[in-house]
Amino acid sequence: MYDKIIKKDAKVALIGLGYVGLPIALEFAKSVPVIGFDINDARLEMMRNKIDPSEELPASAFDNCDITFTSSIDVLRTANFFIVAVPTPIDDHNKPDLIPVISASKSVGKALKKGDYVVFESTVYPGCTEEDCIPVLEEYSGLKFKTDFKVGYSPERINPGDKEHTLPKIIKVVSGCDAEALDNVAKVYEIVVKAGVHRAPSIKVAEAAKIIENTQRDVNIALMNELSIIFNKAGINTYDVLEAAGTKWNFLKFFPGLVGGHCIGVDPYYLTYKAKELGYHSKVITSGRDVNDGMGAYIARETIKKIIAKGNEGGKAKVLVMGATFKENVSDIRNSKVADVIKELKDFGIKVDVVDPHASSKDLKHEYGFELTDNISNDYDAVIVAVNHKDYLTLTEDYFDSITKGKGIVVDIKGVYKGKINKLTYWSL
Repeated sequence: MYDKIIKKDAKVALIGLGYVGLPIALEFAKSVPVIGFDINDARLEMMRNKIDPSEELPASAFDNCDITFTSSIDVLRTANFFIVAVPTPIDDHNKPDLIPVISASKSVGKALKKGDYVVFESTVYPGCTEEDCIPVLEEYSGLKFKTDFKVGYSPERINPGDKEHTLPKIIKVVSGCDAEALDNVAKVYEIVVKAGVHRAPSIKVAEAAKIIENTQRDVNIALMNELSIIFNKAGINTYDVLEAAGTKWNFLKFFPGLVGGHCIGVDPYYLTYKAKELGYHSKVITSGRDVNDGMGAYIARETIKKIIAKGNEGGKAKVLVMGATFKENVSDIRNSKVADVIKELKDFGIKVDVVDPHASSKDLKHEYGFELTDNISNDYDAVIVAVNHKDYLTLTEDYFDSITKGKGIVVDIKGVYKGKINKLTYWSL
């Protein structure tokens, strides 16, 4: 398969052209023919016009790329090496939602031919590729796994908004259903991943490796969040404590904050789901998730306490929330925990205005039921800087003073204004 791709006798296909799939597709398309497959025709038209719907890539990223954007199964059939990079979210009960990856497997199954390869990049629990996806490929293709087609798993490691750790620069974990598949999958990815690949001994190992990358971060951030709650009660600043502790050579530098998005805030639930299926109830991971999921409401309540402590009536208060995306300098609002802060404030009768230079007001309205405000007023009781977008990093105390009334409060979730707010009431995690 690798030889055919290099000779351009076989095509690579990317199924799912979101923030993960599109960069991979374009990187391959610089060297070999690529088919970019997505079910959203509006997004496909944007990409044909060199526009990244995720707002991660510039128009120049599309230059000199041999790529066909399509939603047609007939066009998809002309490919031979299929890479599935669709989302793997959780449902309202925090259980894995496999609908996108199963749907993608059906599409690939319809296009699959003898000798073809399928590689999954979507983050899943150990065993999902073999237990859930491969049977669908067999059913819809009428082909037999290993005999007629090969399967691999290579977890995505793309970090939204990160311009330094891009696909070519990050070591890629690869795996295959047998030795031949592993060798071909590894060589194909080496076409675009200059940092090299790590050959995992099995598909399950590769799946597990990906899911613990984010679970490890989640648990460590949960510890920082719990510490911030304790230190708040003790009347000391968490960032001061972390700065002091960080002088030890082996201290791990994690920080408190809202843990949302479609990776760290989601992946641990895939692991705890599988653990329960295997007869084990996860304790540490579940506890970490409970802490992190509760931080939005905690921040809102602490803000309300400070408003009341200033002599203002909580029910008549007005708060500005700055930032609504799940992390800084991206437009992605999926699983944004800022929504939890806003919901809790509104549940207490607080009037809330929200601004964000990167988020779509229409998308926020559809996803969470609130919109962005067009005009910042000058009568807020408190301002919550929820996301440390670069647009906010240069704001001064005078600015916050100009938009708050009387005894204004600045809530700085990420601690970016520590030591810079002296006249107004300041609080951070």
